Amino acid sequence: MAKDTTNGASRYGMIVDLDRCSGCGACMVACAVENNVPPAAASATDRTGITWMRVHRLEAAGQGPAAFLPLLCQQCGARTPCAAVCPQNAVEVDPRSGIVAQVPARCLGCRYCMVACPYHARYFNWWDPDWPGELARTLNPEVSTRTRGVVEKCTFCNHRLLAARASEAAAGGDAGPAPTYTPACVEACPAGALAFGNLDDPASDVARLAREPGCFRLLEHLGTESKVFYRSERPWVRRLAQGATSGAAGDGRSHG
Repeated sequence: MAKDTTNGASRYGMIVDLDRCSGCGACMVACAVENNVPPAAASATDRTGITWMRVHRLEAAGQGPAAFLPLLCQQCGARTPCAAVCPQNAVEVDPRSGIVAQVPARCLGCRYCMVACPYHARYFNWWDPDWPGELARTLNPEVSTRTRGVVEKCTFCNHRLLAARASEAAAGGDAGPAPTYTPACVEACPAGALAFGNLDDPASDVARLAREPGCFRLLEHLGTESKVFYRSERPWVRRLAQGATSGAAGDGRSHG
């Protein structure tokens, strides 16, 4: 497993167990609520809507029940395609955590980053965000809402990391480079298919799982050093997972 070459002392990552994922979509809902992703506009399509995490259905003839693949920003390492092409420095790799941050205030909406992302895990905001009626009460005050004309993506719930650091500081302790926190999607998964932690800590669950047989990264041959790892004991699932980023996985449909 290649080590992220940013100068940070930690490298947060995620393990997605495709053999446990049931495709329920709880991760998608939790992500949207936690990060103030607005309800889809009436005219939104599969290509123009916003979802920071999308669950793809994987099917192969003669292989039994379908499998499901949650797809989110893969949190690339030193060779981060979206950061390399952004003319506004609206994409930054945090050297302390390895998290690829999106800065909406700097984004001019050119969508170069969307073209550069090989995982198709970035979304352009085509409409003014709207939470009609009582939905406005559900907004998370810890996360800024975004405006029309900017690109959005998963941030590994970076605001929760900041809250963990602040909590440790307020208690008079030292959170260190990698305080423990849990993204909303991991917290919500009823099947325990998602694990999260510091990949640079060899004793962490995510570092251990990333070293196990059957664990892989999407499009690893591109050398993006992504921090999201997938695992499955089924060869056909591993094969189809690699096609999910191009929309070629299974029957091409998404679930959720």
